[in-house]
Amino acid sequence: MGLAEIKERIAAEAERVGRAPDSVQLIAVSKVQPNERVAAVLDAGQRVFGENKVQEAAGKWPAFKEQYDGVELHLIGPLQTNKARQAMELFDVIHTVDRPKLAKTIARLAGELGHCPRLFVQVNTGEEPQKAGVLPVDADGFIQECRDLGLEIGGLMCIPPADEEPSLHFALLKKIAARNGVDGLSMGMSGDFETAIAQGATHVRVGSAIFGERDYG
Repeated sequence: MGLAEIKERIAAEAERVGRAPDSVQLIAVSKVQPNERVAAVLDAGQRVFGENKVQEAAGKWPAFKEQYDGVELHLIGPLQTNKARQAMELFDVIHTVDRPKLAKTIARLAGELGHCPRLFVQVNTGEEPQKAGVLPVDADGFIQECRDLGLEIGGLMCIPPADEEPSLHFALLKKIAARNGVDGLSMGMSGDFETAIAQGATHVRVGSAIFGERDYG
């Protein structure tokens, strides 16, 4: 499919629902993609990328950031507290703040480092036991807890269950965001980003539709 077509589809869907195309930020998910594919997407002008693992990003992105101006890196995978410092030094945005221990660690490190990435709270809208994220019923309290620690919450993120209608989950996330005065909505991936845009997504996370299928071998 490729980058140009994805950008066209984002713009078309935004326009269809009466939104400005630039109100949706495309995060190109480069996890497990070979460097030459990432370089090709950088050469095509994309500057916002998402990675799942701190370790993988640390091996890949410092060199790219030296080579290309204006790269913005988003952590979209679960974050272990022992990797929080490295994540905060490497990433511009963290989408997966999901528990008090991690929030406290980020608040402490923000004080030590003198800066903090933009933060999104991950909500487990499908209440799936194998998935990270705060449960919807606990989201308001957790957002407040983060704010009490001095953290600014810029958005919410969700990954709907694979076998359920995503729009219901996107609508739930939007509702939680609205009542907590949170603007950012990180939702929608290769298969459902248009549905997410119709529900108000500000960030869509698209990987294989841009880069081609991942080779986990």
